[in-house]
Amino acid sequence: MCRRPSTRCSGRSWRSRRNCRRSGNAIGGSPIGSRHCSERRSGCKPTAVSGPAQAIEFSLGTGVFRQGEEHMKKSVRLAATMLAAAALGACGTTNSTTSTNQPFKAAWIYVGTAGDHGWTQAHDDGRKVVEQQLGTAVKTTFKENVPEGPQVEQVVEGLVRDGNKIIFATSFGFQDAMANEAAKHPDVKFEQATGFKTANNLAEYFGAAEDADYLTGMALGAASSKGKIGFVAPFPIPEVIREINAVALGAQTTHPGATVQVVWTNTWFDPTKEKQAAQSLLSRGVDAIGQGQDSPATGEAAKAVGVKWSGYDSDQSNVAPDIWLTGTVYHWGPYYVKRVKAAMDGSWKTGSYYGSIGDGMIDIASTSRPSGSR
Repeated sequence: MCRRPSTRCSGRSWRSRRNCRRSGNAIGGSPIGSRHCSERRSGCKPTAVSGPAQAIEFSLGTGVFRQGEEHMKKSVRLAATMLAAAALGACGTTNSTTSTNQPFKAAWIYVGTAGDHGWTQAHDDGRKVVEQQLGTAVKTTFKENVPEGPQVEQVVEGLVRDGNKIIFATSFGFQDAMANEAAKHPDVKFEQATGFKTANNLAEYFGAAEDADYLTGMALGAASSKGKIGFVAPFPIPEVIREINAVALGAQTTHPGATVQVVWTNTWFDPTKEKQAAQSLLSRGVDAIGQGQDSPATGEAAKAVGVKWSGYDSDQSNVAPDIWLTGTVYHWGPYYVKRVKAAMDGSWKTGSYYGSIGDGMIDIASTSRPSGSR
């Protein structure tokens, strides 16, 4: 399922997320980093010591006086050299420590919880890949359960104050706030999942989930003996309708004449509502069920009655392995690593990215062949 709308998905004025564009441009970054203290930086030049050395004349004679004078001159020259070295060393060391010891900061904003077993968990898994691959060079953070709307700007302001130089927002309802904040902070890179607005420091990214949705539909059709498939869906918007169409077309490939019955929850993440919607479909006699929701609550309802189920966003097979079929999943990690590295080395560029099965962004989860399947 294409999770969030683009300009092709007009008409969405309420809580929604993902971009629906099928095309995108290569993306790449802006320079970051600071120059170490050098002889060109103010305050780093040693101050020359000037004026003749003052020698003390002793009453022991001219020879003793001259020997003391030469000794004093040598001492002054040595002292001046040591002071100059100390000044350069202190300046260079302080700046170098600050530059090399401070990790690059990257932040994520989530609409749900990091442990939702779905959409947000997939993004958080991607964040963890950044930590694993970039190690101590980067410090990541995230804000979860952030409501969509203007209050997102407050969250972004806090992240900017904390020194984050690239910020990823993972729900379409964050887009306006991200665009506003990008205009306020041109030195920070902003990335909006499932959006369509871009700027010099604001990029957009998503993936062609509908391709994997079609394959999921094939599994549902094969598992259904009656050709009655249920689907728990969040909002009746173009991106979700496209997902349902892809599922239906896939199901009809393996079970000609199969139909898909839909119940709308009007929420992305509410396990109670999702489970109730699934139960209503199961009570109508569907014998295979799928979902476009962020949680695996649909699978929990299906497990209670032994009906085969397909998930979404993440591999949810561990929730109900006995009834699990497969599901569309996102691998955000490679994209996040590439973008954070680009922001770090100065090669980051704005643009729109639409990942696919071909480049590994979109995938099909682990599968199980239903007993008695077609």
